[in-house]
Amino acid sequence: MRTRIGIAAGIVMLAFGAPSEAATGNASTSGETPVADAPTYGRTLPPVGFVGFCGRHPAACAARPQGAVRPQLTARQWEFVTRVNAYVNATVKPASDEEVYGQAEYWEYPTTRGDCEDYALLKQRYLEALGLPRSALLLTVVLDDKQEGHAVLTLATSEGDFILDNRRDGVRRWSDSDYTFLKRQSQADPRDWVALAPDAPEASGTVAVRSAR
Repeated sequence: MRTRIGIAAGIVMLAFGAPSEAATGNASTSGETPVADAPTYGRTLPPVGFVGFCGRHPAACAARPQGAVRPQLTARQWEFVTRVNAYVNATVKPASDEEVYGQAEYWEYPTTRGDCEDYALLKQRYLEALGLPRSALLLTVVLDDKQEGHAVLTLATSEGDFILDNRRDGVRRWSDSDYTFLKRQSQADPRDWVALAPDAPEASGTVAVRSAR
């Protein structure tokens, strides 16, 4: 299985050609002094869709031996990140869980269609296959500007936290978005989740019932 994932990630790179040396984490900032790392406020309950996903894919949710790592990404790795984000966004077509699986909340690796958390899962899978530590690739739940649930992938680096979003191809700092951050996977153990706001709801709930994108 891991070999097949690695081959798929390699195909992503071939689709875009060889990386240049221009892409760095700093290229994604707004120019202002950012709040680098999103603050955390202790453990909270995971989304119900994530619990079901881990039941079907226990290896994907298992703790990794390297522990909580914030890597210092090279220019080549930064370009891999931006290209994987753009590739998955272009390859997977937006569709709700009801449309694809006939359920209100069902987290899964997408093939051709999926909603926000499915995009995030596939990006996490590809980037881990390309050598990034799992502790730096964190599924994250937010509220968007319409106060609707949405999921993104947080990339936790030595330069701070960045988000990969199916709504845009560019990778940006978490603090540059207009989202309200609620919870995400723990760096210490991917099965645990931590609150990203002091008053974040603990209810596991659903993420994106009304909007696939």
